[in-house]
Amino acid sequence: MSLNKHLFTEKQEWKSTRNGLGDGLVEVGRRNKNVYALTADLGGSTKITKFKELFPERFVQVGVAEQNLASVASGLAHMGKIPFITSFSVFSPGRNWEQIRTTICYNNQPVKITSTHSGLGVGEDGATHQALEDIAITRALPNIDVIVPCDYEQAKKAVVAVSKTEKPAYIRLNRQKTPLITTKKTSFKIGEAQVLLEGKKLAIIACGPMVYEALLAAKKLEKEKVSVAVINMHTIKPLDKKKIIKYAKITKRILTVEDHQVHGGLGSAIAETITQEHPTKMKIMGVKDKFGESGPYQELFKKHGLTHNEIIKEAKKLIKK
Repeated sequence: MSLNKHLFTEKQEWKSTRNGLGDGLVEVGRRNKNVYALTADLGGSTKITKFKELFPERFVQVGVAEQNLASVASGLAHMGKIPFITSFSVFSPGRNWEQIRTTICYNNQPVKITSTHSGLGVGEDGATHQALEDIAITRALPNIDVIVPCDYEQAKKAVVAVSKTEKPAYIRLNRQKTPLITTKKTSFKIGEAQVLLEGKKLAIIACGPMVYEALLAAKKLEKEKVSVAVINMHTIKPLDKKKIIKYAKITKRILTVEDHQVHGGLGSAIAETITQEHPTKMKIMGVKDKFGESGPYQELFKKHGLTHNEIIKEAKKLIKK
């Protein structure tokens, strides 16, 4: 696929993926009168106030009660509605995981869990609000799709895509602004990874805000005559196993990068595939069994080794093996 033509230029536009949720919800709300938006007192922070203004009769405010948020949504889904529940990732799926498991996934109800403020990008809000375990606890559940968009446009497309499925879904979104890597014309399909750059020495597979850092690393390595593929694995479940195996065979080395714990996330999902289908040299980059902390998100990414400079270092080590 072609990248945004303004990528790596002064014209590069930055926008939060949570804005993609808000705009995507309005779009699907206009298309389908069965779409509902629910919030646990965080409508403004999750950017769904425009939906509330346009469709007040399909907006539900449950207050600070995330468990009830999931249960009410399950009831709406059972009655033929398409409910999107919105909150911060630490609260949903964090606080209400059991309700998501039992009332949504066990019953296979098409509730769409759309959560913002994930990962270290929450910055100064600190460890209690930096969800670094949410991919792990959602992908372990049967019946659910898990999606981590790389930018605003992809977040918007993901909202539209899950509105058309008849199963649960979790979309992981960010508060901080990130570069627009894709465009309005870029295709998006649940479970179909996007190859952003071709390469033969190493495949860097990333999701969410780490996709841009992976691209930066690849571009710098390219100047050193190191050919690196970059894959945007926006869907953690169902995983695009075909592309993973294809690039494992081509490059013989895979480096994964995620703004999440190294346990149970993107890297773990890919390792499960690689070990069973095509054993390959691999390195998982992410938060190493630690909680976050309060501070500017740029400094936190650097501290936890999640910038393009650290990716370059790990890539070079893996290539030498």
